[in-house]
Amino acid sequence: MKPICEYLDYSARDDVLGGGVRMVPIQTPAGAFKVWTKRIGNNPALRVLLLHGGPGATHEYLEACDSYLPVAEVEYYYYDQLGSAYSDQPDDDSLWELDRFVDEVEQVRRALGLEPDSFVLYGQSWGGILAIEYALAHPDNLKGLVISNMMSDVPAYNRYAQDVLMPTMDQDALKEIKALESAGEIEDPRYMELLNEHYYVNHVLRMPLEDWPNPVQRAFAAINPAVYVSMQGPSELGISQDAKLAQWSRFDDLSSIEVPALVIAARYDTMDPAHIEQMADRLPLGQYLYCPKGSHLAMYDDQRTYFSGLLEFLHSL
Repeated sequence: MKPICEYLDYSARDDVLGGGVRMVPIQTPAGAFKVWTKRIGNNPALRVLLLHGGPGATHEYLEACDSYLPVAEVEYYYYDQLGSAYSDQPDDDSLWELDRFVDEVEQVRRALGLEPDSFVLYGQSWGGILAIEYALAHPDNLKGLVISNMMSDVPAYNRYAQDVLMPTMDQDALKEIKALESAGEIEDPRYMELLNEHYYVNHVLRMPLEDWPNPVQRAFAAINPAVYVSMQGPSELGISQDAKLAQWSRFDDLSSIEVPALVIAARYDTMDPAHIEQMADRLPLGQYLYCPKGSHLAMYDDQRTYFSGLLEFLHSL
């Protein structure tokens, strides 16, 4: 396995590193570790903790927020989950469990002093799964919830990929992608070449690959495969049946989340917009934001729609 983010200097880790950066200590069944956080802005009435995707990616692709949230007077926190590049990366597969990640978020919330009268939890992609689970486990801690580009049922997500997205792909390319996955050759440069040309630029970020913003490129380069494969599986076209998230489903439980909640969908996303709209209906105080030009990273390819809707929701709280 290749090293993660070799350019980072972990030689001196204080709890508070300056510039709003803080290494937060967390306790796990495997011992004590530290996770990286960074605060931007100052608004005691509106504080947003951002949960990145992956699993095992980094906060970096969420830096699109820097162009919109500060001027809107939103206080927000970047946070690399355990196993991600700026945080500790223990070599222990037992740590990559959904319940443990939920407990980690709660420890981070308490360490940062995010109180229920101001705390909004935002989760994008895998972060949306984590945000839903946190809201079910700790409903009294939240002022609001944002679920971005994530369905609430993994089997439904896999069916959408199989029945809707894959038939639109070049079938020869799809056959080759599946053959490489079956052979366990996902490190083969040809695998990423095929995904880039036939999947990523259509459903992940609708820009030529060479034009992908630097924060996105950095986040993709730093994904920790140990976390990603354990929870998601090696395939990029859905979640593998032997992965830890394969049977995750919370659609029926959304009705018990009684805080204001915004769900965000995009036309070209890897996630089914119709399912996400149903999530908004299922949530007692749910709202639906649709990005007609966007994909999985709609905060870039339908940026105006995405952030105008997000900020309208945040200020409504």
